[in-house]
Amino acid sequence: MPNLLGVTNPVPGHDSANINRNLPISPNDPRIQNAPDPSRVSRPDNRSERQDQGDSTGPGGALRYDSNFQTFLQKLANTPQLSETLTRILLGERSVVSSGIGEGVSTEMAALLKMLQMSEGELLQFMQQQTASGSRFNGALFTLLREAYSQSQSEGIRNDILQFLKRYSDFTSSDHIEGNLMRTLTQLTRAIPASYGSQLLNMAQQLGERFAQKDQGGALKLLQNAILPFLASYTEKTHDMGLSRSLISLLALDISRYENGTREGLLQAFRQLNGHAALRARLGGLSDEALFRLIENSTFVRAGQEDQFANQLAKAASWAMRGQGGAEMQDAFRQIVSAFLVNESVYMPLNHMIIPMEWAGKLMFSELWVDPDTEDNMRRGRNTQDNTIRFLFKVDIQGLGFFDMVMASRGDAVELQVFCPDTVAPFAQKVQGDLSQILKDNGLKPNGVSVRRMEKPLTISSVFPKIFEGENSVNVKV
Repeated sequence: MPNLLGVTNPVPGHDSANINRNLPISPNDPRIQNAPDPSRVSRPDNRSERQDQGDSTGPGGALRYDSNFQTFLQKLANTPQLSETLTRILLGERSVVSSGIGEGVSTEMAALLKMLQMSEGELLQFMQQQTASGSRFNGALFTLLREAYSQSQSEGIRNDILQFLKRYSDFTSSDHIEGNLMRTLTQLTRAIPASYGSQLLNMAQQLGERFAQKDQGGALKLLQNAILPFLASYTEKTHDMGLSRSLISLLALDISRYENGTREGLLQAFRQLNGHAALRARLGGLSDEALFRLIENSTFVRAGQEDQFANQLAKAASWAMRGQGGAEMQDAFRQIVSAFLVNESVYMPLNHMIIPMEWAGKLMFSELWVDPDTEDNMRRGRNTQDNTIRFLFKVDIQGLGFFDMVMASRGDAVELQVFCPDTVAPFAQKVQGDLSQILKDNGLKPNGVSVRRMEKPLTISSVFPKIFEGENSVNVKV
């Protein structure tokens, strides 16, 4: 029982009243949480809203609430290098570890490594396929819409173009969204009590049948009229605030995208574009049937279906992430997936490709970032002037080391900077002359070619400062 009256003699060194009086209150004292600071208004939940706090992965460990874009830039800087991780898997011992790998992972890794053996023609085809599958908005239709958006002064036209692009993105992602819905529902059946999970599993099976039949309307009715009401009723009765709540939120987001990407919704957005006289003249009377033929035969859709390397990499990652390849393999693929998610973020106005291959008996891994319009001539009214295209190559070659290459191209004029490892630095002049000759042999003008020793690896933000510009970023307050 606490001694509220203090009638007993205090124990020397344990008088809490004296100890507390000797401890000053300081806002910077790490032992005191959310101490009052007269110079600013503190929040009750210890959120600071300050730019210098960092995110949860940083040294401070506190989440940032001031800017989603700033958080993205920090994660981009802190993300493990994709090239280093894939080098460990593909360029080292041909696998992260030889012991502990299950039969499934070894089979997938063997199939992946076999695909790396390329000839010159196969490499060109591989790069073209990656370019096509990495650019959803390519082709004559989107070039037309891009020009109309840049030149139009009407907010109505701009909003309708963006609405059409959003619906197109969800429409072409329907198969992926269906997969997300089935995976989330499967997780939900395990995250809730069995009495509810068995009912949800039955509905999930019905949904899978609708997906197999390509019955998008029937699938939406089942999701909206049966599955969501069932989950809402479950949450209301049980007040479950655990994993199921997060999964239901993900499910609702995917349902919203699935509904937004219906064929009817895409047609409605397209007809809205035709309602503007300025756009109607540009579209040239494109019919509904012609629109869908254009989409179904687009290079993006065909490249996505034919991208065997990406599919094989995803299968290998799936095996490893399930823990069937050992802890080190699982950690490596987790880093790969994290790097892909960050590098393909909507905040990044760059094209990103990976080029792993085996050529002349040597394994090589390369990452390639491309800014197709460095100077943004279209926005600045210089439509007749050639765009400046900037490339960043990060190349790791077996037996030679790690290279950084920055190339800027305007028309047939090319500037090239190569940063090489110590093993190649003594031959810098010869490499420089050979590169200049290669450019000339291919009808290009080498305006400036330099080769020098690498001091430290280049960062994406130093080569492409465009990602920091306000007009090229999205800064969302939470």
